[in-house]
Amino acid sequence: MKAFITEFRTALVATAILAVILCGAYPLTVWVLGRGLFPARADGSLLRKDGVVIGSRLLAQGFSGPGYFHPRPSAAGKGYDATASGGSNLGPLSKALMEDIGERVLRFRAENGLAAGAPVPADAVTASASGLDPHISLRNAELQTPRVARARGLDPAVVQAEVAGCTEGRDLGLFGEPRVNVLMLNAALDALKK
Repeated sequence: MKAFITEFRTALVATAILAVILCGAYPLTVWVLGRGLFPARADGSLLRKDGVVIGSRLLAQGFSGPGYFHPRPSAAGKGYDATASGGSNLGPLSKALMEDIGERVLRFRAENGLAAGAPVPADAVTASASGLDPHISLRNAELQTPRVARARGLDPAVVQAEVAGCTEGRDLGLFGEPRVNVLMLNAALDALKK
């Protein structure tokens, strides 16, 4: 019985020590280092306009209307709901997925004035795995540029320059493809009005 009590006491002390370290000291250290070394990122990479948060550079938002670049479709809740992040879980043989993509292709071509057989970038009609990807491909942005320029009364070259300014390169110079952050691009275009 004495051995049991000794082992039990050792287990309780070890549990208490690990709880203090893992539930207190470690998270506090990570928080302090994050806030000290990367304050903007630690806050969620928030974008502010006139002191008001308008979004996060890391999460897509639903933009509609001809004067805005549109993000990828969202499978997150009722559209870009960060609390319901996730894909549709529909497989490549799903009839519902094919119908959704077909409707999105028709809508994308119509809103951007493309010919009936014009190729549409995959990211314009398919949701990302999280449903919240804030980026679109360069080709997607190129196809939306004339519509946005026309709706805003801007020279397409001005809009193209903003697209180029909001283009992010490959991760570590190797991984992925160059992409455009839609929130940053639309915010930059809105700032041109001033």
